[in-house]
Amino acid sequence: MTAACPQSLPSNVSVRDLEPDQGSASQRLLEGLSGAQKQINPKWFYDEHGSELFEQITRLPEYYPTRTERRIFCEHAEAIAAACGEGRTLLEPGSGSCEKIRLLLDALRPGSYMPIDISADFLFSAAIELANEYPWLQVDAVCADFAAGWDFLSHYPASSRVVFYPGSTLGNFEPAGAVGFLTDLMPLLGESGGVLIGVDRHKDKQMLEAAYNDAQGVTAQFNLNVLRRINALCDAQFDLAAFEHRAVYDTVKRRIEMHLVSTRSQRVRVAGKELSFASGESIHTENSYKYSEQDFHELARKAGFRVAATWTDRDELFAVYYLEPQREP
Repeated sequence: MTAACPQSLPSNVSVRDLEPDQGSASQRLLEGLSGAQKQINPKWFYDEHGSELFEQITRLPEYYPTRTERRIFCEHAEAIAAACGEGRTLLEPGSGSCEKIRLLLDALRPGSYMPIDISADFLFSAAIELANEYPWLQVDAVCADFAAGWDFLSHYPASSRVVFYPGSTLGNFEPAGAVGFLTDLMPLLGESGGVLIGVDRHKDKQMLEAAYNDAQGVTAQFNLNVLRRINALCDAQFDLAAFEHRAVYDTVKRRIEMHLVSTRSQRVRVAGKELSFASGESIHTENSYKYSEQDFHELARKAGFRVAATWTDRDELFAVYYLEPQREP
């Protein structure tokens, strides 16, 4: 348990701290920054300050995904609950503030809820707040990097599980990685489990680029914050003022690309190694793939799932899917 987590917890909360070791994190970050195309895994956005900035992004007028997905949850909560089934163990990887699950809890009535996040302080605070709001709900918070595997679930009873993965986070994976992520979920689900997932759809380039280049500059702050975090994790010396945020939509690959662009030639020391940046050279910080209906169905099929139900908004900007394992005929 981290020092930031109170020793006295509500009776319906448990916490487990498996926060990644900073030494290994430093090595992985340095490896990403040493390639021909320098890159940072987007999971490193989410320290406490990064999580708070992302919550601000979700409320921006240009950022349609969150409000659109929320509307879908509110309008279709009962149908979503019917698809998922009652009394399931609900797992949410990358749970953040646990805000979206609040829209579904009264309809879903899960047996328990497990928020999983990489930012311990933010996670435990959100879990306690949720448990106080829903005293009937057992909340089992786990600070872990689920990308490193799901072994921590062996400490919890086997049950029929529903994995809740909202917010189009699947788009952060390369398509093959998205298939791999879904495939890895299959053994976790138990009898009659499934995956409730939000997916952003391919659409107008102008609308997409506006969503990731907001007028208030919050997304730019969020992107630059990852350098501040690397400074702390890797004893690095990034000057945030020497990098600029850039987000563009690749209409061929159907993905938003986020970069941090060096505004001048510079050398930066990271974890004892000196890295060179040319003026205009970028660090690739995130992809966000967008899927057509047909493309997502095919992706789910490759992972061994079928789309059991689909809910969308009237403009079909965003979709929520319930996936079930394909059954042998």
